[in-house]
Parts: sequence; C-alpha cells; structure tokens
Amino acid sequence: MEPGNLLCGGASVAAVLPAGGSGERLGAAVPKQFCALLGRPLISYTVRALERIRWISDIVVVVSLENIETMKSIIEKYGHKRITVVEGGITRHRSIFNGLKIFPESKPSSCPLQKPEVVIIHDAVRPFVEEDILLKVVLAAKEHGAAGAIRPLVSTVVASSADGSLDHSLERARYRASEMPQAFLFDIIYQAYHQCTDYDLDYGTECLHLALKYCKTNAKLIEGSPDLWKVTYKRDLYAAESVIKDDLSQQVCVTTDMKEDAVQLGFLLHETLKSEVKQVKGISVFLCKNDNRLQNIFLGQCYNFICINAKKSDIKETQQLVDILENARISVLHPVVLISVHLNISENMSFSSGIEELAAIKEFAREVKKKNILVYGLLIHYNKLLRVTRLCVCHPCKASRKAPAQFWRDLAGLPLQLLLPTDEGGGAHCDTRHRN
Repeated sequence: MEPGNLLCGGASVAAVLPAGGSGERLGAAVPKQFCALLGRPLISYTVRALERIRWISDIVVVVSLENIETMKSIIEKYGHKRITVVEGGITRHRSIFNGLKIFPESKPSSCPLQKPEVVIIHDAVRPFVEEDILLKVVLAAKEHGAAGAIRPLVSTVVASSADGSLDHSLERARYRASEMPQAFLFDIIYQAYHQCTDYDLDYGTECLHLALKYCKTNAKLIEGSPDLWKVTYKRDLYAAESVIKDDLSQQVCVTTDMKEDAVQLGFLLHETLKSEVKQVKGISVFLCKNDNRLQNIFLGQCYNFICINAKKSDIKETQQLVDILENARISVLHPVVLISVHLNISENMSFSSGIEELAAIKEFAREVKKKNILVYGLLIHYNKLLRVTRLCVCHPCKASRKAPAQFWRDLAGLPLQLLLPTDEGGGAHCDTRHRN
C-alpha cells in the first residue's frame, strides 16, 4: 500500500473534474475554465491542486468535444500527470456520469484506470482546494458513503410567488450552501447515476441528492474553508489572480549543503522567516534532481528558494538547483526567485575575492534570467580574528519580480538599507561589526 493511501484510511481514491461548461455568466470569449490567470489557464491551477496530492491516483477531466484538444495541449504544456481527458455531455450531471464510466467495473488489462474505492467530484473552476478538506470528505465518504463541503449562507434565501411578490424566506441559520469538493464510495454514486431519470440528468445539479434519492445514502456534511469559492463572474478572475500572487510570495524553501556553518545559518533563517511568511520549508541536502523532498516542494508550487552553501568561490550548488528547477518546469508559469547565499568563515578576508565572486554570480544571474529564474546573490565573508562581516549583494538587472525585502533583512539581521540591492542592478558592499 502506498504511504499516501494510509492518510485516507487505505482507500484507493480518484477524482472527476467536470469542465464542460460554457461559462455564459462570465461573458468571456472562452469558457471560464480556460481563461488565463497570470498567463495560465484556470483549469490548470485546479488540476495542479489535485495532482500534488499523492494519494489521488487518477484525475479524470471531462470537457466538451470541441475543447478536448485544448485540454490535451494544457496537460502537455504544463506537464500535468495522472490525467485522463473524457468527452462531456450536454449537462453537468451527464458530464460527471461520463467521467465515472471511464472506470471499469473490473479492470481489464487494456484499461489504464482502476476503479477506485472512493471518488472525489470537484469543480474545475474552484482552484484553491486544499488537501485538508479533500482528506476530510474522503474519510467521511468512506464511513458514510457520501460527503460534501458546505459553507454558511451569505444572503437570506427567499421564494417568490407567481406575480413576483415575496412568498416566504428561509431561516438562514438552518441552511448551508453546498460546495465542492464532494466524495462518494464509487459504487454508490455510480449506481445512483445508473438509476436516475433523464430529468435528473438534464436539470439536476446536486450529486449528494442523487446518492440520497436513489441509494438512500445520507451524506456527511463537512464545514469548508472560505477558499472553496467558485470562479463565476469576471470579477472572480481578478480576485483569483490576487490570491495566486499572494500565494507565490508566501512559500519559501531554504536549502543548505551539509557543512555545519551552512546548516546552522539555514536553521536560524528558517526559524526567523516563520513569522513572516505562511510556509517555510528547510532541508539540508546534497542537491540531486531525484531528491523526493525537493520534488514534493515543487509539487507544492513553491517559487521562492534560498540556497545556502559554505564553499568559497563555488556556485555549483546554485547551478545544480537551477538545473533541477528547470527540469521540473516550474518556471514555465511564473518567475522563480532564487537567493544564493555563499558563506565564507575564515581568518582572512580579501576584498578583491568578493568582487570576483560577485561578478561570477552576476554573470550567472543574467544567463538564467532567460529561463525565468531570477538569481539574487549574497556573499557573507566573516573574519573570525577581526570579528568583521563583509557582505556583497547582487541581483538580476530589470527583474520583473524582486526578492522580498524581508528575505534580505532577516538573512543577516542587518539594517535594511545595507542589504537592499539598487534598482539598476549590480552589487554593493558593506562592512559591519559582528555582535554577540
């Protein structure tokens, strides 16, 4: 059994994403699931959110016939894995049913997909779903047969009479808005779809209701987070872009080589950054492209890296990390910020060596900027005899996305104006007495 399956109670789990809608309410030239957010289709963000969860074995994306090739090109361009594209129906329920049919009742050797014990159904236009709520609905579905996320109603629901007058209103405290994701024992939801009428398939929208109506399965309702909202109108696209931009700056990975000084600096920086950003991951590794920890971080959509090493005049570690980032293709979507920290602790300190190292990093930064990777350099020379620290900093000129100023401030605990690079690019030097 895969380690990830233990999280969801040992159940095999797959997901179905209905994405066949036309997006009429959005009023755009293309369906909303294919609208670009920061240059990337909305559906790609949703697929990525599910794809990074290892215990989801297969993801079935259901699209209209005319968008099958578009979806396949998105999968290829952004390197999505474990994805199967299926032709949708004329309504939401018919599309979901088509997605479920791709899983055979008994697995023949020619079929790449195996029927899961639990299936997640999630909207392609809800890109901010987190593993926590997915796990909750899967575990609840395994126990109760069906489960779905809910949220409190924002507005009071009223019913109107035939002449357009108020008939009655609902007590808001008693009702909830049904959201996604939802999860079901596969056999229950598959049986429900097989038994439901054409009217259900053409006019229904609620999967939990089908499980209740045809399989007598009372779904467990799970309180969801505010992030489960659905992109429906054009203003929602702008809001989604804002959320994505914020997330890009709120994850940092600190990597170090195995030298004691580098590991110690990495640990201190890791602890300091915890109070400033949402998610900080620290690892001490010999960098290699097959390292599972790095691959997990890439799947988590991290775009900010701090690479610390204690090797004088050596940017090999930085070059290796750039190669790994390039192979992982994460810079295809957004600029990756990489702060390369070189720590040199010795009894000698050569000003000229700092200039040479700075020049090498600047040249390297110019080259990798073409790959959408923005390298910032910080050289820290510490003289143990004089107890003096010299810092050399540089950054790629005309960068489209600067490293957060907080990184520099926290990195050495020095005054901000001493560490911030200039807008024109290049480097700066400063001396400061070390304080215990």
